Amino acid sequence: MKLLIRLVISTLAIIVAANIVPGVAVAGTMTAVIVAIVLGILNTFLKPVLQILALPITILTLGLFYIVVNVFIIYLASYLVDGFSISGFMSALFFGLVVSIVSGILGMFLD
Repeated sequence: MKLLIRLVISTLAIIVAANIVPGVAVAGTMTAVIVAIVLGILNTFLKPVLQILALPITILTLGLFYIVVNVFIIYLASYLVDGFSISGFMSALFFGLVVSIVSGILGMFLD
């Protein structure tokens, strides 16, 4: 049940971020649900591998390269999901930031 609630929270965060951040387009609610699922899968399986591989660069940049890994995950999700598009690096960066903030705020009510 908690997984379903997390999916709804992520979907709402993606819809809010798509409406706030310029350069981000989500075709509809079903596309937002698919994006939430794809981002969840990518963050679970691919992101830890990328973080380990990028650890030397992340240390050299004092953690700033971690942002590039997050943006890459969002770009990959936009490539995998039809109806979800990101126009540039800054759009992906702000999209990730807004999704994190909105998910955090909505997730507070879950705990």
